[in-house]
Amino acid sequence: MNIFTLCTIFAGVLWGTISVFLKNLSSSGLSLIQITACRAIFSSFFLFVYFLVKDKNLLKIKVKDIWMFVGTGVVSLTFFSLCYFSTILESGASIAVILLYTSPIFILLLSAILFKEKITKIKLFALILTFVGCIFVTGIGGENHLSAKGLFIGLCAGFGYALYSIFSRFALKKYKPLTVTFYTFVFSSISLLPFCNVVEICSSFSEKSLLFLIGIALVCTVLPYIFYTFGLSGLETGKAAILVTVEPLVGSLIGIFVWKENLDMLKLIGIIMIFIAVILINLNCKSRE
Repeated sequence: MNIFTLCTIFAGVLWGTISVFLKNLSSSGLSLIQITACRAIFSSFFLFVYFLVKDKNLLKIKVKDIWMFVGTGVVSLTFFSLCYFSTILESGASIAVILLYTSPIFILLLSAILFKEKITKIKLFALILTFVGCIFVTGIGGENHLSAKGLFIGLCAGFGYALYSIFSRFALKKYKPLTVTFYTFVFSSISLLPFCNVVEICSSFSEKSLLFLIGIALVCTVLPYIFYTFGLSGLETGKAAILVTVEPLVGSLIGIFVWKENLDMLKLIGIIMIFIAVILINLNCKSRE
């Protein structure tokens, strides 16, 4: 297992911890859109400070390349976040997660068209295992009702999520992973501000909420995006997208052990299926090194 594979998996692990921060921030009075905006703003700030200390050259980009970061930040990060949260409100969290994780399907198709990546039998099999595993892990049952609107918005979330891998692929040809990550947050922050009530956000601040905002920015945003973007620089886009789907697996385990959710047979089978898919991709990557 190479360093690019490890970084991609670790990104998924960190993203999977987001419920710990979201639940606490939501209970403090912040809406999901406000939490998303604060996360992007705080993340931009942390990386900016790091660049000033470490290497100011990482802040330099060309005006003609701004479209790439509008792509990763607005078209992808902001777009899929808004669609994802809308799906949660419209159809429920479990269905929203499944529709979000249709993203590998979009990525494999877009990568085949844009980057001429081959859709191998291993990729397809791992993709099917991952998607079915995600369904089992979230425990979707017959009682959930999915409207046409919920389905459409949820699929838009999956498509938007996939676009980060596509746009960042272009950006990584010219810029360092940290630069790509930073400007993704910057443009996402700019696009999210009109959706937020800044006065309301400030009135909700407390020591506890500030601590969790810092945590969601570092643990669930800055670090995983850095690891995932770095992983993309050494892996095919389709493989990286499948590897990072350990996120719902981690989220499920946190739900079981932290939030005391029940572990039924379907969830257990889903966890095993996702592990098998990750192992298959790792073996396939190793055989090509």
